[in-house]
Amino acid sequence: MIILGVILLILGALLEVSILWTIGIILIVVGAILWILGSVGRAVGGRRHYW
Repeated sequence: MIILGVILLILGALLEVSILWTIGIILIVVGAILWILGSVGRAVGGRRHYW
């Protein structure tokens, strides 16, 4: 999810499309939250680890 967010962020910056930039930032933030929750041992979506 973080990688997809970075890709959308780059595409939004290169193509100057603000909606891609916004979606990219949202995906990076959500991916980081899920990564942190998974790394502290909390089950995320029924899994103990989030990749």
